[in-house]
Amino acid sequence: MPVVRRSEAPIFGLEGFHFTGLTAPSRGAQEICTWQLEVKPHAHSEPHQLDHEEVFVLLDGSITIVVADENVELHAGDALSVPAYTQLQLTNSGEQGAHAIVCIPAGTRATMANGQEIGTPPWAL
Repeated sequence: MPVVRRSEAPIFGLEGFHFTGLTAPSRGAQEICTWQLEVKPHAHSEPHQLDHEEVFVLLDGSITIVVADENVELHAGDALSVPAYTQLQLTNSGEQGAHAIVCIPAGTRATMANGQEIGTPPWAL
């Protein structure tokens, strides 16, 4: 039974975001990838979409996720399921960071709003 210890989990970064890779095929998972997402204050992601559903469970702080041009505010304890092939953009407008657990099926691929294929994010490999 695969166990991923946070102290040994790989960490990836994009400007304003840290991804702590938890479950993924490279870490023994067969079907579900999970990671802890840290969103720094005033950070915003680039618009993108995935070819499978993506689930966010906010642990602390507040974030806004624009889903198909609709602003969805999440607060600690809230969860959001973003349907496949739906454009999303994540923003933390606050003065405090936010943390979430994010889940996608293994093999999920991302595409940026400009059409650039990203493939499977490295924290989900």
